[in-house]
This record gives sequence, C-alpha cells and structure tokens, in this order.
Amino acid sequence: MARSTPLERVRNIGIAAHIDAGKTTTTERILFYSGVVHKIGEVHDGNTVTDWMAQERERGITITAAAIR
Repeated sequence: MARSTPLERVRNIGIAAHIDAGKTTTTERILFYSGVVHKIGEVHDGNTVTDWMAQERERGITITAAAIR
C-alpha cells in the first residue's frame, strides 16, 4: 500500500497528564486546527473522537488509551 502522506510531513504526538487535566479537550483542538476534523467535539456533549465507548460518553471520562490518525 502506498503512503498517502509524505513521511517528512508526519508528526507523532503523545499526551499524558493527570485525570481531568484536559487531554481530550486538547486532542480535539489539535485535530480541529490541523484539519483532521471539521467540528470540535466536547466532552460534556459526548461527541469527542477519542471517547468512543458508551461508558466514556456517559461518564465524560476517557477509560481506555486512544490512538487516532
């Protein structure tokens, strides 16, 4: 499979912090401002990219580690 993005344009970013520090909110902003998504998801609305499990959306917390592309 051919690479669709030149390797020199790829950036890997890791975000680690305490509970309720804003990791999901920061991730949503990074995705939006880099053009990956066209609408910023909100934790309290349950529509974030990284919180995909029903329990995460109901409780407003991230339960599992998330890798996004």
